[in-house]
Amino acid sequence: MKQTHTPRTAKSARPAASKRSAPATKTAARKVAGYALEKKAGDVRVMDLRKVTDVTRFFIVCTGASSAQVKAISDHIIESCQKAGISVYHIEGYDSLRWVLLDMIDIVVHVFQPDVRDYYQLERLWGDAPSERLDDAGAEAAG
Repeated sequence: MKQTHTPRTAKSARPAASKRSAPATKTAARKVAGYALEKKAGDVRVMDLRKVTDVTRFFIVCTGASSAQVKAISDHIIESCQKAGISVYHIEGYDSLRWVLLDMIDIVVHVFQPDVRDYYQLERLWGDAPSERLDDAGAEAAG
């Protein structure tokens, strides 16, 4: 029987985990969180998922007060990552700007509007993961 080839979609074409070391990935995650803070993202958290799942290493969760701010935060993260040599492989939610997900393989950024963040409660869902809240001073220390 002849096998047919199914074209790979963006979701199935997701590359394997990055070759960055764990300390380098944590530094990169804090740097990306700093990009969110540069656009005044609220309640920025870096969640270390390394001992909880093998899907990704870090979540960054933050809030934008409006769709315009969610867009500004997301755009700034994407542009800053490109300049820093960090690839963004997949983007979801950019059409509605209520919850934008930026997939960098070993770092996944979630930019929420407040009501959507309250509804999904990712920090509670992934409550077993150590979490660090960053502010402007914390981001500068990570940079």
